[in-house]
Amino acid sequence: MPAGVPLTAADVDAELARRQQGYGRGRRMQIERDRIEWLSGVRAGESLGGPIAMLIRNQDWANWAAIMDPAPRPEDADGSRARQVTRVRPGHADLTGLLKYDRRDARDILERASARETTARVAAGALARLLLRALGVRIGSHLVHLGGIDAVPPAELPVDLNAAADASSLRTLDPVAETRMIERIDAAKRDGNTLGGICEVVVTGLPVGLGSHVSWDRRLDGRLGQAMLSIPAVKGVEIGLGFEAARRTGAEVHDEIEPAPGASRMGHVRRRTNRAGGTEGGMTTGEPLVVRVAMKPISTLMRPLTTVDLATGAPAEAVVERSDVTAVPAMGVIAEAMAALVLADALLEKFGGDALGEVQRNVGGYLARLDERMAVDPLEADGHTG
Repeated sequence: MPAGVPLTAADVDAELARRQQGYGRGRRMQIERDRIEWLSGVRAGESLGGPIAMLIRNQDWANWAAIMDPAPRPEDADGSRARQVTRVRPGHADLTGLLKYDRRDARDILERASARETTARVAAGALARLLLRALGVRIGSHLVHLGGIDAVPPAELPVDLNAAADASSLRTLDPVAETRMIERIDAAKRDGNTLGGICEVVVTGLPVGLGSHVSWDRRLDGRLGQAMLSIPAVKGVEIGLGFEAARRTGAEVHDEIEPAPGASRMGHVRRRTNRAGGTEGGMTTGEPLVVRVAMKPISTLMRPLTTVDLATGAPAEAVVERSDVTAVPAMGVIAEAMAALVLADALLEKFGGDALGEVQRNVGGYLARLDERMAVDPLEADGHTG
């Protein structure tokens, strides 16, 4: 993080609160009230240029202190430590992790695999978002599908996307679909079931040319895909048309280009459509970056699925851990954070700088060069050089 970026605890806490919202969340959200405490890297409301460390206290920790005690305990000798998990859940990391790491208690796996770790991602992403905001970049998201029900967003998204989405209990822009989705969630809760869905992340203000085509690991769309798929329970990512592009002809997929005098961040051109979702060749085009992220239903069902008890080898019902009916609205906030982290890295790779003012000057110089190279003299364009 460059020095001089304005940072307050309230900025980060606001993002943490957004992560905890959403109809269909479980009792955990009633226990935790996530707040950060600065440990290093910030003074007088600004970053110092060094590593930034934050502490988020887990209010439920005391209830698990004995169960998760890192020190040996007498009950470990006979394997009787409380709350052991051997009836592994289908769809969770329980079984695969237990076998991979040669453990007997899936508690050793599921606590680390828990989506609780995304709290830290959102906190770090909030800092990246503040850097991006200082460079003219905005990130928002909204829910477009839940439990088999599609939302129909407006043809033109609100300028302040998050303000509009956060006003909805499901972070959707379609109030009619929201009513049906809530009914679907209530029905799933009665059935002891869970639901998945899709959120769309939209980023505006990005300059053309972030990322690269020259090396596979520098392609921005690839980096975004990896970041999104690392979110627990996320199983699919699309940029722009995504899979739909495979079903259309080239004329129906590719975005035609036209002059756009004054559009510095796009190189003074624009796409008539944005089917590519803001990237071409692994680089940003300057058009809005549009990423859709698909989350599967949560693995813990209140009406558990069948499994095997690894302690006995016998068929059993999977363990029931505290869980949500759906966490798709929160996933959208987490996806925003992951996008912010990837894009902040890409911006600093492209422009560098140890202080915010230096980064801003470097961005300004790049945009000035785009202005210069796209300013064509009409006579020269006609072939007159005299």
